[in-house]
Amino acid sequence: MPSPADRLVLRGVSRKSGARALADGFKIWNRKLHYYLGIYFLFFLWMFALSGLLLNHGGWSFAQFFPNRKVTIVERTLQAPTSLSDLDQARDLLRQFGVQGEISLNAARPDPVRLDFNVSRPGHVYQIQADLTQGRAKITHTEYNVWGILRTLHSFVGVSLDDSRNQRDWVLTTVWAYSMDAIAAGVIFMVFTGLYMWWGLREKRLWGLVALGLGSAVCGLFVLGLRWIYAA
Repeated sequence: MPSPADRLVLRGVSRKSGARALADGFKIWNRKLHYYLGIYFLFFLWMFALSGLLLNHGGWSFAQFFPNRKVTIVERTLQAPTSLSDLDQARDLLRQFGVQGEISLNAARPDPVRLDFNVSRPGHVYQIQADLTQGRAKITHTEYNVWGILRTLHSFVGVSLDDSRNQRDWVLTTVWAYSMDAIAAGVIFMVFTGLYMWWGLREKRLWGLVALGLGSAVCGLFVLGLRWIYAA
């Protein structure tokens, strides 16, 4: 629903025609999209800011998660999977054990009667060591606190660049990855809408250019400058 100020602008737009009316309408929708996307992304951006601080300052005592982890070890019986691939066998075992998460297969499987793999989701990691001939598996479950969950979400992608076998196989990992893609695209869009609104304020252009120049210089220092400074 348009605000009183927007209704006044829209009323004025209705009396205009051509390019001027189009430009005024674009300004209104540009501002609306900027505001509401910012509100939608608010907690996501806070989460990434906080988790980034935690990653950057791992020594903060209040945010320790690894020393406070809870480890549980159990043994379970199993029915040997009939599937041929390692991934399908791992999925079969997870269904038997009632475990959900992103599967990470070990790089090599020297013994075909054994299947060792990890399963992870934010706050939980399962290390599963299955003996298919004896029909038993050892499950080591590590549970982390909320600080561990935040750190995990910051880098939770479910893929391995150096191992083609480990791709996203849990639906929530895919949903999370596409959500992060949408947030990244949305933030880029908000930058452009913000630049458009700033450029429309003539009295703010000078200081805006100063801020833009400083930000570009600092970012460029880390992206390109350090490579030149410390070039071998």
